Amino acid sequence: MRFLFTCGGTAGHINPALAVAGRLHELMPDSEFLFLGAEGKMEMQLVPREGYKILPLKITNISRERSISSIKHNLDTVRNVLGSEHEAASIIRRFKPDAVIGTGGYVCFPVLSAAARLHIPTAVHESNAVPGLTTRMLADRVDRIMVGFEESRKQYRHPERVVVTGTPVRGEFSSYTQESAKAQMGMSPDEALVVSVWGSLGAAHMNGVIGDMIPLLKGKNEFRLLHAAGSLYYDELCARLAGTAPDYPRYGVEVREYIYDMPRCMAAADLILCRAGASTLSELTFLGKPAVLVPSPNVTNHHQEKNARVLAEAGGARLFLEGEFDAPTLLESISGLLKDRKELRAMSKAMSALAVPDATDRIVEQIMSLIS
Repeated sequence: MRFLFTCGGTAGHINPALAVAGRLHELMPDSEFLFLGAEGKMEMQLVPREGYKILPLKITNISRERSISSIKHNLDTVRNVLGSEHEAASIIRRFKPDAVIGTGGYVCFPVLSAAARLHIPTAVHESNAVPGLTTRMLADRVDRIMVGFEESRKQYRHPERVVVTGTPVRGEFSSYTQESAKAQMGMSPDEALVVSVWGSLGAAHMNGVIGDMIPLLKGKNEFRLLHAAGSLYYDELCARLAGTAPDYPRYGVEVREYIYDMPRCMAAADLILCRAGASTLSELTFLGKPAVLVPSPNVTNHHQEKNARVLAEAGGARLFLEGEFDAPTLLESISGLLKDRKELRAMSKAMSALAVPDATDRIVEQIMSLIS
């Protein structure tokens, strides 16, 4: 069988597609896979790393600013969409997929629209609690809409057409226990680990907060901190720490540009500090990890905050809004949680209750039902 996936822009859109493709490949090893992504975006590096072929389409976003330059940008976007839809249709005719699956990002619209016009079975998965612009535009065109949260169904005009599958996580996330992950990282089981991660590029504000917090850890030895600064801010943060905390590794702090072994590090963690992208939240619930969530304020329709509130209201996470706390406040919250093991266990239990551990298989089942 042949499967065409389209996803783009963020790891939260890319990783679910890779998880589903991986499961389909396990079940049907003779199948062929092709990805379509946005030219120059993250998927063009992440997808080939997993062994899949990906072809680029020229896609730009929608600007919501009210200005002449924004109008020009959006006219270019319309032209790019029309051109990409034509190119996607040509690729689909050549590849002849049995199904086309989109997992988010602007690139999904031209690809799934082209597939629908060619009467290829189509499905879109929306991992956020509130559907994005692309999913809303595709809702009446695709054969199947899949969502990550039960609360999401009411966001659609025809909720009866929406299937709750959860959001898949990569198989590597089931490869570790906390004890085995800590052992591989050279830690004893009773050492507390806090993982701080804010996206592959990083986040300027949160790097500032963590940069202020690291000098406060001197002499405390309460926990080990693994912080991913992101490619945009790594050099800047290291230069800053060279002046404010030159011996920070002695505080039990490790700063990386990017955490490539994320499944192992998250499995080892006692507490995770992070954004509230849907894919990240699915990984947290899958692992049952307590978290301090700081939603990105730079996303459309505040969907990360809405995602985070689902977990916070369930008791699995603490919600902090960017700009409303400082480094001492964050450190106090971290220390308090790590000292209250009963609360951490309750948060872990609440996180696990939100998990859909068979989300990948549920999506595969929907895809195969469309084909049959």
